[in-house]
Amino acid sequence: MKTDMAEFIRGLPKAELHVHIEGTLEPELAFQLAAKHGVRLPHATVDDLRRAYQFSNLQSFLDIYYEGAAVLRDADDFHALTQRYLRKAHAQGVVHAEIFFDPQTHAARGIALATVLDGLTRACTEAERELGISCRLILCFVRHLSADEAMRTLDEALPHKHRLAAVGLDSSELGHPPSKFADVFERARREGLPAVAHAGEEGPPSYIDEALDLLSVRRIDHGVRCEEAPELLERLARDRVPLTVCPLSNVKLRVFERIEDHNLKRLLERGLCVTVNSDDPAYFGGYVVENYLAVQRGLGLSRADLTQLARNSIEASFLSDADKLRWFETIDEYTRGADG
Repeated sequence: MKTDMAEFIRGLPKAELHVHIEGTLEPELAFQLAAKHGVRLPHATVDDLRRAYQFSNLQSFLDIYYEGAAVLRDADDFHALTQRYLRKAHAQGVVHAEIFFDPQTHAARGIALATVLDGLTRACTEAERELGISCRLILCFVRHLSADEAMRTLDEALPHKHRLAAVGLDSSELGHPPSKFADVFERARREGLPAVAHAGEEGPPSYIDEALDLLSVRRIDHGVRCEEAPELLERLARDRVPLTVCPLSNVKLRVFERIEDHNLKRLLERGLCVTVNSDDPAYFGGYVVENYLAVQRGLGLSRADLTQLARNSIEASFLSDADKLRWFETIDEYTRGADG
């Protein structure tokens, strides 16, 4: 008997490759941690805070995002945040998560990188042991700060590089091209750290070219504006450069007015390695299943499309080839069973 679409999506083994751990901070936990640390939030209640999640662009979101991050103070806070995310992800069929974190956001409040990493890695280790979900951590440089500050963050991170899967680049895109950080990423590469980068969300397609050519990234986070540059579109398809697309985020931040306007299906049909992710789910109205459901309903995706998206997510991950093959087989077996 065939499973219904929502059940099919929830059970589909998948990886999540574009989620900011600070962006999983639900209002309830924010108030709990604010009370713990005596931090005064700018909103009186959980409902007031949730109602504030109306954004006109990326910057309007980042303003409230950084306010929320101020409640994260010690390793236990980062552990609690990550533990909650991983339990939610596991319940939604995520078998592997690659999690972004922003140490510069916390360093500005005097919180050491080691403190952040201790909480994150403890939660990841527990989740792997208790839930069977594997995790990788990606340290992101925030692009509205200087390249010198990013280099100092890399200096602080190198003694911990065994705990990192990669480095990334996030935050305000416009006016901060990837080229600004070329030296930082070159040094990270020399140290054996691969790279990813946000590009082509609000920034132009040329930022995607820069991320590929100057930062030597393995994948592009967002990347939806690639459609504006035909040669770039062909390159991404030919080279199977993954795009970690975040549909609900794109609508919430007005990259697309409606989910029905999103270009994910066209990119998938052009042969690009597109994946579906949640970005900052506490702020954008949905975790990974809600994002899959949104594009399935809004764009009319078939089960074959959804299966391809799940396979793409595994292909685009930093998992070993052997683990990728194992998950491909599991996805195919799941799909056959659900259609039986």
